[in-house]
Amino acid sequence: MNDIKVMNHAADNIRILAASMVEKAKSGHPGGAMGGADFVNVLYSEYLQYDPENPKWEGRDRFFLDPGHMSPMLYSQLALAGKFTIDELKEFRQWGSPTPGHPEVDVMRGIENTSGPLGQGHVFAVGAAIAAKFLATRTGNPTFAKETIYAYISDGGIQEEISQGAGRIAGHLGLDNLIMFFDSNDIQLSTETKDVISEDTAMKYRAWGWNVLEINGNDCQQIREALDAAKKEDKRPTLIIGKCIMGKGARQADNSSYERTCKTHGAPLGAEACKNTIINLGGDPENPFVIFDDVKEMYAKRAEELKQMAAERHAEEAAWAAANPEKAAQQKDWFNNVVPNIDWDNIKQKANEPTRNASATVLSVLAENVPNMIVSSADLSNSDKTDGFLKKTHAIMPGDFSGGFFQAGVAELTMACVCIGMALHGGVIAGCGTFFVFSDYMKPAIRMAALMRLPVKFIWSHDAFRVGEDGPTHQPVEHEAQIRLLEKMKNHRGKNSMLVLRPADVEETTVAWKLAMENTDSPTGLICSRQNVVNLPEGTDYAQAAKGAYIVKDEENADVIMVASGSEVSTLVAGAELLAKDGIKTRIVSVPSEGLFRSQSKEYQESILPTGAKIFGLTAGIPANLQGLVGVNGKIWGLESFGFSAPFKVLDEKLGFNAENVYNQVKSML
Repeated sequence: MNDIKVMNHAADNIRILAASMVEKAKSGHPGGAMGGADFVNVLYSEYLQYDPENPKWEGRDRFFLDPGHMSPMLYSQLALAGKFTIDELKEFRQWGSPTPGHPEVDVMRGIENTSGPLGQGHVFAVGAAIAAKFLATRTGNPTFAKETIYAYISDGGIQEEISQGAGRIAGHLGLDNLIMFFDSNDIQLSTETKDVISEDTAMKYRAWGWNVLEINGNDCQQIREALDAAKKEDKRPTLIIGKCIMGKGARQADNSSYERTCKTHGAPLGAEACKNTIINLGGDPENPFVIFDDVKEMYAKRAEELKQMAAERHAEEAAWAAANPEKAAQQKDWFNNVVPNIDWDNIKQKANEPTRNASATVLSVLAENVPNMIVSSADLSNSDKTDGFLKKTHAIMPGDFSGGFFQAGVAELTMACVCIGMALHGGVIAGCGTFFVFSDYMKPAIRMAALMRLPVKFIWSHDAFRVGEDGPTHQPVEHEAQIRLLEKMKNHRGKNSMLVLRPADVEETTVAWKLAMENTDSPTGLICSRQNVVNLPEGTDYAQAAKGAYIVKDEENADVIMVASGSEVSTLVAGAELLAKDGIKTRIVSVPSEGLFRSQSKEYQESILPTGAKIFGLTAGIPANLQGLVGVNGKIWGLESFGFSAPFKVLDEKLGFNAENVYNQVKSML
C-alpha cells in the first residue's frame, strides 16, 4: 500500500486538475469530481487491474462511470495513469478535443463507456459483469473469472428508475464480480437530495441481495478496507456507500468554504474562488496543470506492478490456450467481432407465417451455431418469439452462467442497457426482444448504442396496428418513424448510426437476420409482425434485400411504382392484381431499410425509384415513414391517428389497408 500522505496528495492533485479544467473551459461540473477524487485514486493506484501496454486486454478489470458530468475526475485520474497529457486536459470541452464534456468510449485511453444520461452507465457495468461470467463458463479461460467490474454512481443515478432494474438483476444473479461505489454527497444540480428523496438506500440494496458497506468516501483507508471486503465477497454484488463532500477543498472568493453546495455542481468555481481552491489544495494557481512529483512516482510504481501482474496473467492465459487451441482461436474471433459462419441458404421457413415466427426460426439456428450469443426478452419471449433461441439453450441463473438466454423481467430500458454492457465488455453478441411499442422505453439506450457504434440486435415484434384487440396502447404507429431517424443520422465515422430492417415476409426475415449478424459497426433493429404475412411472389430475389430496397414485381414501362416495407408489401401485390385488370402496369418495391438503400450508389437508387416517377407508398405507420422515398409528388396512405381495438382484419378494412384501397388510391393519382 502507498503512503497515506501521498495518496491524499494524489487525490488533491485530481481535485486541482478537475477544478482547473472546468475553470479554463468556463463550463462543466467541478464539485462532484472533487468529491470523488479519493475513491478513483485508490481504485486506480492500488486495485484496478489492467495491462498498461495492452489496453484492450480481454481479461482486464473495467471501470464504468455513470455520472458523465464527472468527466473532469476521470480525465484527471487517467492523466495520472498516463492516458492523457496535461495539454489534453487543458482542451476540456473544446472542438476536436479528446476530453469532451461527457466521456466517450475510448478503450485505448481507458474509457470503457460513453456516459451522460444518468443511470445507464452503471447498468452497462451489470451487463459487463454478466458477460465476464458467461465467457468464463463458455471458454474456460481463467482470466475472465478474475475480472472485477467496477461502477461509479451518483445520487442522481440512484434516483433514476433504471437503477431499480440494475439493482434487482445484479442482486438476483449474485454478481459477486461487480463492485459499485455510490458517491453519496447529498447535493444535486438544483437542490439538496433531502428535498427529493428520503429512502434508505442501503436497505433498498440489501433487499435486492447486495452486500452493502457504508464508509467515509473521502477517507483513503476506509475506501481500501471496503474494496478489500468487496473483493472477498463471493456470493453478492457490493455497493460501497461513500459519504463524500461535494466540492471537497473548494474555497470561495472570500476564502470561506465552498463545499457542500449546489453552486459547485454544474458551474465553474469562478476565477478568485478557483485560485483560492488551488492554494488550499496545495497547488500553484499560476501553474495548476501539473502532476506532483510524488504522485508521478507513485503511478510509475503502479505501472510496473501492473506490468508484472499482466505478465503473470498472460502466462496463465497462454497455458490455457496451449491446452485449448480451438477455444483460444474461438475467443479471438469473438473479441474481433468475426461474423459467425451460418448456412443462411438452408434455413427453411414456413410460408405465409408471421415474420416473428420467421425470426424465431433464425434464432433457433443461431442458438446452435453462435456460442457467444446472448439473447434477452422483457418477459415476452413466448410472444416476441425470442423463445426460438431459448428453446435451444437455457436461461442464465444464479450460480449458472452457462446458458445463452437472459431473462430481464419487465424492464425494457434496463434490458437494453445490460445488453449494451455485454457488447462493451466484448466477446459477446447481444440481442434483446420486446413489443415494438415498448421501444419507447428503450430509446435512450438505443441512442447510446448508436453513439458508441455497438452491434446490439434489437428484436421487436407486434409491429403495427395489426396487434389488433390489444388496442392503441399496444399498437405502434409513430415508432417506426422514430427509430428510422437513427438510420438517417450519421455516427462520428460517417456511417448510418443504426440499421433498421422491417422484413416483408418470412424469407426476407432470414435475409434481415443475415444483415443484422453481419453488421458489426452499429446497432440493428428488426421489426417483425404478429400476424401472418403472405409470401412475396415466386421468383423474388431476396438477396437483393441487402441493398435496402429492391424490385419485387415489375412490368415494363410501369405506370406507377408502389413502395412499402413489412406486411404492407404483400398488400401492394394484391392491389397490383386489381390494377392489372384495368391495364395499369406496376412496379412493386420492398424497402426493408431506407437507410441502407440511401447508402447505395446514386445509379442503383435511380434504377429502383427513377426521378419523376409516380410513386405510391403504403405504411401501417405514419406517412412520414415513406416521405423520403415517395417525394412531394407522390402519394402515401398511412395511419394518421392512434390505432383502435378490434380484430386486425377488421382494422385492415376500416383503415384502408387492403387491396381495394390500394386500387382506389392509385387510380386517383393516375
